[in-house]
Amino acid sequence: MECRHCGSPLEKPGDFCLRCREENTAAIVLEADRERATLTMLAEEDADDPVIAETTITTTPEEGENEVVELRNFAGLLADEIRRKRPDEVYAGGERDVVRAVRRDVHHPFYRIDDDDAVEAVLERRGNRALEVVETPPAEKIGGSHSTLIGGRTGMRAIRTVAGHPHVKKVIPGPIDAGGKGSQSGLRAKVTRADDGGNVRMLIRDGSSVQENRVVTTAPNRELGERIRADLNDVLTDAEFQ
Repeated sequence: MECRHCGSPLEKPGDFCLRCREENTAAIVLEADRERATLTMLAEEDADDPVIAETTITTTPEEGENEVVELRNFAGLLADEIRRKRPDEVYAGGERDVVRAVRRDVHHPFYRIDDDDAVEAVLERRGNRALEVVETPPAEKIGGSHSTLIGGRTGMRAIRTVAGHPHVKKVIPGPIDAGGKGSQSGLRAKVTRADDGGNVRMLIRDGSSVQENRVVTTAPNRELGERIRADLNDVLTDAEFQ
């Protein structure tokens, strides 16, 4: 395959061009099983043929102590393929352990998707969306009159996990309610249903304390806000807050 910008040959279809410094893959769809994962490279949304190429990577799962190393190596191979494309975004579905390991290894906007036909679902999703991407660092998105966060550093990590989403504008911590039912499961976080304006609430529980935090998103309505809510809960699950 040749670079669609300068015509230079690429080692693999969809690779980032090192000669003209332009991307050839706009998005990647990762469909991961424990033994096999498929990466589908997608072109820009207005391309006549949106699917550029498909790559499959396999592994042989190990057991016991060897499983940790094997899974890390498998995720590393997938992450290497993603990094060499330098896409604007990655959509991932399938085995959560694999998806979580890959997410940790890449720094592109990462979205969870669980449709049976993941590629078709992503193509439809990209065509119907109109969501602004916020480039502000997570720490700068956190503000409001309540400076105390539930759970100390762990609570701040949960807040920053949500604030790091590209469609989150701001996270506004609320007051802490210490009258809730106690829990022995440690700090937990969940994002609730979107309102009519596309914004959501993030509930953090730590023992008997609960804090409700307002999350302002770039979604203009409830439908798109629900997509962001699902993404945020998947991120919190991958970060082991659920």
